[in-house]
Amino acid sequence: MDYQNSIVERLGTDEALAAATAAVSAARERGIPVVFVRVAFRPGAPEAARTNKMFGGMRERIGAQTPGSTDVHGAFGVGDDDLVVTKLRVSAFAGSDLEVLLRGLEVRDLVLAGIATSGVVLSTLRQAADLDFGLTVLSDACADGDPEVHRVLTEKVFPRQAEVVTVAEWTASL
Repeated sequence: MDYQNSIVERLGTDEALAAATAAVSAARERGIPVVFVRVAFRPGAPEAARTNKMFGGMRERIGAQTPGSTDVHGAFGVGDDDLVVTKLRVSAFAGSDLEVLLRGLEVRDLVLAGIATSGVVLSTLRQAADLDFGLTVLSDACADGDPEVHRVLTEKVFPRQAEVVTVAEWTASL
């Protein structure tokens, strides 16, 4: 989630990107549906209310994004069988058709990875848990601007609602 060019450039790490691409490759090899989630707005970002503390303050920057900045990072090589969901807020479910898509695919379990751990991963995990999905978080395929926040979330908060494993552990369990 949010492994898009502009976010990878600002908050991503080489290690998290490598882990995320390895997870995507493993999923594809095993026929597991891959869904990329990105955040993007119309020109001028009319969806970003000025009252929204996170997006309202970035309205001008969001509305003037350079071409390709919201595209899924090229390291993933998005394929014809991959699905791309566009969201309008932090959670992958907010302002997107993700829940409808997952129901259509009859998905009951989600494997989450993304940038940032304290943003899209946390928000999506909480909403997905409330929707009764089984959850796994790939800790090494997540990144956050604050390593301590990443650690606390993956070691103390997420385990209350999800299995938290590395990409290698998840791949070995398939």
